[in-house]
Amino acid sequence: MVEVLVSNPLLAVMIVLAVGAAVGQIPFGPLRFGAAGALFVGLAVGCLDPRIGQSLGVLQALGLALFVYTVGLAAGSTFVRDLRTQWPLMALGVVVVLVVGVVAGVGARMVGVPGTTVAGAFAGSLTATPALAAASAASGGDPQVAVGYSLAYPVGVIIAILVVSLGIGREWPARRDTASLAGAGIATMSVIVEHPTAIDDLPGWNTQNIKLSYLRRGNRTQVVQPGEYLGVDDMVLVVGPKTAVETAAAALGRPARTMLTHDRADVDFRRFLISSPRLTGRTVAEIDLPGRFGGTVTRVKRGDLDMVAADDLVLQPGDRVLAVVPREHMEDAAALFGDSERKISEIDALGFALGLTAGLLLGLVAVPLPGGGSFSLGTAAGPLVMGMVLGALHRTGPMQWDLPQAANLTIRQLGLLLFLAAVGLASGPAFAASMLTWTGVKVGVLAAVVVIAAAGLFLLGGRLLDLSAQRTMGGFAGLVGQPAILSFATTKTNDERVESGYAALFAICIIAKIIVVPFLVG
Repeated sequence: MVEVLVSNPLLAVMIVLAVGAAVGQIPFGPLRFGAAGALFVGLAVGCLDPRIGQSLGVLQALGLALFVYTVGLAAGSTFVRDLRTQWPLMALGVVVVLVVGVVAGVGARMVGVPGTTVAGAFAGSLTATPALAAASAASGGDPQVAVGYSLAYPVGVIIAILVVSLGIGREWPARRDTASLAGAGIATMSVIVEHPTAIDDLPGWNTQNIKLSYLRRGNRTQVVQPGEYLGVDDMVLVVGPKTAVETAAAALGRPARTMLTHDRADVDFRRFLISSPRLTGRTVAEIDLPGRFGGTVTRVKRGDLDMVAADDLVLQPGDRVLAVVPREHMEDAAALFGDSERKISEIDALGFALGLTAGLLLGLVAVPLPGGGSFSLGTAAGPLVMGMVLGALHRTGPMQWDLPQAANLTIRQLGLLLFLAAVGLASGPAFAASMLTWTGVKVGVLAAVVVIAAAGLFLLGGRLLDLSAQRTMGGFAGLVGQPAILSFATTKTNDERVESGYAALFAICIIAKIIVVPFLVG
């Protein structure tokens, strides 16, 4: 059987994926390892023969590039939006990496672990493959670097997942963080106007926290238009987060007993699927539904996230917009949005390939370091940074960078599984050779100390910075850098701040780790 796996590496990868998926679903108390199951099964299968994982370097790089590029695309716009919130988190991540580097160096001297081994263990415990390459170069190719990495890698993954599982669902004061769009939820309320009000003076209107759609005036129902003045006994539909809706309703008058949406004779509403390439990358204001059809967009659903359709919200392929339009223009609105399931299942292969190519080229750029040597972003951080840039741009002329969320998640999951399976198969022999030795025990303990110290310092810093638990945990996943940790976190909560924190920390912490490891070797 082993010879079959050696001669058919693709078969070995598929077996690891299948068994790893099953292992990932086994509950260990409240914890399931999910995609990380492929890593642990890969380590076990790789122990059988070192030849099984020898030819998987390209597959490993491809899986990692697909994963980080799609994460960057998804997180780019929120990263730019929250940059004022993110920069203290980024600075915290760099400081934590430097401090735990000192902890690793001091700990290695105390237990007698060679510098080459501890450099590999530092890279492994923080799952930084580019740092492994930098440590190997600094040590002149010493094999002990890879041994330390392979021993520390699974320890880092397991402890980091445990930390995230304990913290991802917590709520603590987050006064300097932005609220979660997912956590806000969307409420609607029909309101009878008792206090005449121009909608521009309505609380929440100018800040885009609420939208108004239906307006019943006398016996006629119409769509609220920009600049509308609401008079006594008018009835309007207010849409937005519950607290914002209640505030606006109190300013207008009293809640109505009947919902305006029950009357669809003159005005109708419908969810439309954004499949027209002309609209993707455009803002809600730019599609000008009031000017085109006398209608309005009140909310946008992206995956499981339902958001108020603020004027500056950029539409992405696969979004489902809730449009309220006069009944006679319903089909015109459908033609504008596209509303095609088949078309949205097709990705823009040209845009995807060009973006990923640009990311890989960015990863090749070598930046010189003081005193000699250089570092590059590599296959891990190059596509991530480029994905974040293109995700923030959304489109460049006719070129569309965004992916439909379903396609993004599918490609991301596939890339993650391929990467973890290939890493496990390649690292298995070195892991097996050293895990039961006294050196292996010391490296494992040292790796645990590094990850626990990083977690403690980072979580304390997140609290002191008044950031949410979700952004802090996403940032910690980015600091460690293992994609399986982000995947685990996103299965536990629907909060866009997790991915935003991950994207903010991943690239800059890889650079910090690359700078630290040569000092550990020395």
